[in-house]
Amino acid sequence: MYNLLAYVKHLDKQDEEALQYLQKAEELIQREYTGQAEIRSLVTWGNYAWVYHHLGKQQNAQKYVDKVKQVCEKSPNPYSIECPEMYSEEGWALLKCGGDENKRAKVCFEKALQKEPKSPEFTCGLAIATFRLGDDLPPEELIDLLWEAIGLNSNNQYLKVLLALTLQNTNEEDEGERLVEEALTAIPCATTVLQQGAKFYQRKGDLDKGIELLEKALESTTNNARLHYSIGYLCRGKVLQISDPKTGMFSKSEELQELIKKAVGHFKKADGINKNIWHYLGGLYALSDQYEEAELYFQEQFSKELSPATKQKLHMFYGNFQLYQMKCEDKAIHHYVEGVKIDQESKEKEKMKTKLHRIATARLSKD
Repeated sequence: MYNLLAYVKHLDKQDEEALQYLQKAEELIQREYTGQAEIRSLVTWGNYAWVYHHLGKQQNAQKYVDKVKQVCEKSPNPYSIECPEMYSEEGWALLKCGGDENKRAKVCFEKALQKEPKSPEFTCGLAIATFRLGDDLPPEELIDLLWEAIGLNSNNQYLKVLLALTLQNTNEEDEGERLVEEALTAIPCATTVLQQGAKFYQRKGDLDKGIELLEKALESTTNNARLHYSIGYLCRGKVLQISDPKTGMFSKSEELQELIKKAVGHFKKADGINKNIWHYLGGLYALSDQYEEAELYFQEQFSKELSPATKQKLHMFYGNFQLYQMKCEDKAIHHYVEGVKIDQESKEKEKMKTKLHRIATARLSKD
């Protein structure tokens, strides 16, 4: 993690800060990998050399190049070494990046396991990468892999909640919940475990428990935008459970108003992390009769440079706001038409066509 943070600082041209993170990486290796410190330090030393080179401190850079050389000379090819620890280091770095890099991470851990088939660390990495890839393995095989990883890493509670989520997908929710509770009891304040546990309860339909776990996670990382987004999303889910957005039923209840206020507060702290936040905020303002706030928010979005797909969605959601909250059918029609005119095939476009057809049919029946 520290090497990745150092890389980010280097990209931001903050090389002195990058060096501080590399020092932390080196200290961590000395603490946790005493018997493998040299081989585990190769990536960090290489990064030191790179940063010092960019700082113009060639003597310092050469010192770390020499360190790498001394280790690599013990292998058949100087300046080149293939070892499972190196594959593993790369795999963990790729996992931190997420997204498309998960597949590359999986390959790294598979290569590492070819050298050390029973390594707890490499098996753990492979299980996490495979879980993230979703459909890469049949559920039964993923479950077996996660059980194997847990057997080799009995104190790794994160693996248990990943297994719980996988079991939930195969109709073994009771066993999954047992694993979640076991993990939460063992390390009740671990952010990653709390987040995955919240996901389990969200899928189960227990939004209150999900919110409770996410709020606990937020205690140790108060400015985490992703956590704020997740709490806002679950609060919005509860809002939709107890209110019909099309009719505004129960929109005056104290419970609903508090939930809306809570959801809005968290979404605002997460603005920019998800492209749907503007839609969620606009809808929540409308549900709580804050029509001026909703109008301002929608107009703010219209003033931005938007992709055709996003603009089409905006026309649909704003049309819905006009139709259901403001009871202004003409404005709703205008925005549905504008959305349909955008040259972008999507489910939103089809929904707007359907709404326009219904409105037209209703008007004709009145005539």
